[in-house]
Amino acid sequence: MTADASSIGRGRVAAGDRRDRLQPILKLAFPVWVVVSLLIVLFPIYLVFMVSVAPGDALFGVRPSLFVTEPTLRFWRGVIGGGSMVPPLVKSLVVATATTILAIVIAAPAAYVISRLPVSYRYTIVLGLLVTRMFPEFSIGISVATRFAGFGLIDTYLGLVLAHLIGSLPFIAWILVGTFETIPADLEEAAFVDGASRLQTLLRVVMPLAAGGIAVASLFVWLYSWNEFLYARLLTTNQNTLPLQVFQAIDRGTAQSMATFAAVLTLPILVIVYFLQRYLKPGALGGAVKG
Repeated sequence: MTADASSIGRGRVAAGDRRDRLQPILKLAFPVWVVVSLLIVLFPIYLVFMVSVAPGDALFGVRPSLFVTEPTLRFWRGVIGGGSMVPPLVKSLVVATATTILAIVIAAPAAYVISRLPVSYRYTIVLGLLVTRMFPEFSIGISVATRFAGFGLIDTYLGLVLAHLIGSLPFIAWILVGTFETIPADLEEAAFVDGASRLQTLLRVVMPLAAGGIAVASLFVWLYSWNEFLYARLLTTNQNTLPLQVFQAIDRGTAQSMATFAAVLTLPILVIVYFLQRYLKPGALGGAVKG
């Protein structure tokens, strides 16, 4: 027994010594890893905006540079002032916003009900939601476009919104089921004891606690709709959404005009993430539940 205890003690000391030797390396490696990760994420965004303000000789000269010393807004003026930007921008904003609102209004109550079902029923339904996302998007899109054409929904806002709901609702419901599962049922029972109805409990207790998950789900829906290309291609004939305009610029325009459209496509995303960042922090929902 004494020998075993002695060997265990020596092993713990050796493990502690190894951790002490690795500590300086980890302290140096972590900031390097953070910087490299930021560069990987931010460098493509920088390139988009850099190309959009770069004169032609800065990109296609003998020695192209990663920095623009003489930026120009000529391509921004051409895209915005040409009148081809406003209709796609408005249509994309309206469709993405309407899709997000409808998706949350439909998926949040449904996900709440699913999260309160017995475990066997709950996971069967969640698995069914995920199965719907296993089919190729293109095959579903062709069927949806064929049906929508018969309903007269081609080149309409409603057609795009409904198509985007088909593509986003299963995934968003899956996210929200996990969110509602983290909210203790004891809080609802306490609200019932205080005289709150089921609807009042949902709106005043459950939804505020689920704000973090709902914000994340809303962001996913909005980004999906904002960047969606397939349904926009199948359900419109006038190239009148921003992703289609970017595609058209790739096919027919210059590198600068393509980058300008891509920059305009990126700006609203940056703004929305900025305003939702307090909901996107790890532990935001857990802190609300603890309170």
